[in-house]
Amino acid sequence: MMLWDHFQTFPVLWLVVTLAVFLVASWVNVKAGKTPFLHPVLVSLSIIIVVLKLSETDYETYMEGGRYIHLLLGPAVVALAVPLYDNLATVRRLMVPLLVGCISGAIVASVSAIAIGAWFGLSDEILLTLAPKSVTSPIAIAIAEKIGGFPSLAAGLVLITGAMGCLIAPLVYKVLAIKDESVKGFVLGVGAHAMGTAFAFEYGMVAGAFGGLAMAMTGAFTAFMLPLLMPFIGL
Repeated sequence: MMLWDHFQTFPVLWLVVTLAVFLVASWVNVKAGKTPFLHPVLVSLSIIIVVLKLSETDYETYMEGGRYIHLLLGPAVVALAVPLYDNLATVRRLMVPLLVGCISGAIVASVSAIAIGAWFGLSDEILLTLAPKSVTSPIAIAIAEKIGGFPSLAAGLVLITGAMGCLIAPLVYKVLAIKDESVKGFVLGVGAHAMGTAFAFEYGMVAGAFGGLAMAMTGAFTAFMLPLLMPFIGL
């Protein structure tokens, strides 16, 4: 046991574990027909939680290795600018409807979640945690902390929202006969944040570009809007 206590502090161990778990989760997702309910992020998260619990490893120790992957999050988000730049002319042409869609989508996502939660009698803290569920995890965590919610729960709700968005989007496209890649990508970016953006690339580079744009716009607007909105809805 003392040997394990020493071995588990090696950062490279948790880096390798994280990469191995994600590869397994990706394989499982492919075998399951790429269902959003078994998205590699959700499966990886669940497996790593179990591993940490069974090995009695605290989060800080795990992040000594996990932080190397975490550092890649910034460059990965910035890289979304490449396909966006390739479609800059389309973005300029559609800027007004994109802004309207982003603002209305962000407001509806937050207000509807709070309204449904209040209808079920949830506490104010849970309602404040639900509010930023449709933006990417780092922003949702920061917003929840600022407005008085639970940051860790907010991160979990973001993952659930992303999975549900990826699951429902194809049906919405079929019912509404949506075939435009830019619309598909933007819808996924607004409603399903980073997970939706990754899913949008399956429709093409244009969809992925607009998904990244929507994710960034929705995150920025929500971070600005929610703290101002709370007093008007009694929270």
